Amino acid sequence: MTKRDILKAFQFRHACKEFDPNKKVSKDDMDFILETARLSPSSFGIEPWHFIVVQDAELREKLKNGAWGATKKLETASHFVVCLTMKSHFLKYDSPYVKDFMKNVQHLSDEVIEPRSKFYTEFQKSDFDLSDDRKLFDWAAKQSYIPLANMMTTAAMLGIDSCPIEGFKQAETDAVLQQDFGVDTTQYGISYMVAFGYRVNEPKIKTRRSTEEVITWR
Repeated sequence: MTKRDILKAFQFRHACKEFDPNKKVSKDDMDFILETARLSPSSFGIEPWHFIVVQDAELREKLKNGAWGATKKLETASHFVVCLTMKSHFLKYDSPYVKDFMKNVQHLSDEVIEPRSKFYTEFQKSDFDLSDDRKLFDWAAKQSYIPLANMMTTAAMLGIDSCPIEGFKQAETDAVLQQDFGVDTTQYGISYMVAFGYRVNEPKIKTRRSTEEVITWR
């Protein structure tokens, strides 16, 4: 792709409010979009996310009550994704998950795991002051937004529309995820939703602040 092609994709991308329910994203394209999420970077490479692709109509209906920003998208999107972020159960410096992840996913040796674990501990205790569960979850949620951006950019490059969604009642949505999706909400919390499909209406002209307003060189 040329630089012009890339910028064209960024111009194409917008928060699509309503999708064409008769047009579906192919399995190959959706798998590709999700793969860019899986390959996204995260702090310490810890991958604090899990994605649920909600295609079942009844489950989508259950999400609608607490997701006021997703109503039309849930009804019309080809694919609808809920991003869950790990809580301290997984991410605290002394959790079994962290050491197992370093050993069996990152394939680090014991000689590397020991100093890395110490560094990770200091990072949580002092560097970033992730001293309580909420702070740790918010830090992990920041990482989870990286795959969101990658998914939406990838979709735009493929000519597929998307819409990121934070318009939901967190407690009510957590209850639905626990009751109807089998999510253990002591271990995971929702960060965002994102819909994919093909637009019905053309968007307004994209507006942004000038380069001079948002970028400073020193």
